[in-house]
Amino acid sequence: MNKFALGCGVLIAILLFIVVVAAIAVGGSYNRLVRLQQAVDQNWAQVQNVYQRRADLIPNLVNTVSGAANFEKSTLVEVTNARASVGRVQLDPNKAPTDAAQLQQFQAAQGQLSNALSRLLLVSERYPELKANQNFLSLQAQLEGTENRISVERGNFNKTVQDYNVAVRSFPTNLIAGMLGFPPKPFFTAQPGAEKPPPVQFNFSSPAPAAPATTP
Repeated sequence: MNKFALGCGVLIAILLFIVVVAAIAVGGSYNRLVRLQQAVDQNWAQVQNVYQRRADLIPNLVNTVSGAANFEKSTLVEVTNARASVGRVQLDPNKAPTDAAQLQQFQAAQGQLSNALSRLLLVSERYPELKANQNFLSLQAQLEGTENRISVERGNFNKTVQDYNVAVRSFPTNLIAGMLGFPPKPFFTAQPGAEKPPPVQFNFSSPAPAAPATTP
């Protein structure tokens, strides 16, 4: 009887030990996933901040450029419409998206705005009065810096998402990640020409286009 009781006690102790070890392992995995998810959300907030910074520069840029005589109105309309399209894509600025389609829509809208801004700045080279406008030059410099920050912050975001997704999909964490509410997250994908920011440099050394000759 004593041997039986002793055996049962040993078995219970072993089971309790296994339960404690499993609980510690689950708790450790959960805490690690929380840290990784927080890093993803923090980097997503930074991405949103730099995109918002660019959006805030656009109204002043459009107003400055529109002051140039005979500036192409279609280019200004394109930028304004692209900025409005970005505003219609509603994503939580403090929580990284889990829906790949939503992130793709956001990326497409931002890419459209990047292309529109690039065309506007290239067209601006034809207008000598803009080359001498200090407000325009300041906006150009700020936009260039913001485009570089966008590229950096997107890269940082993708890196943290990669670390998070590796943890979520790795054994044995993948056994509990779904149950604990940690699904894989989408990340920014490269698009043709996206390996560098849109060009925002101006060729100030190029001669201004000659005025059309007047006929007597």
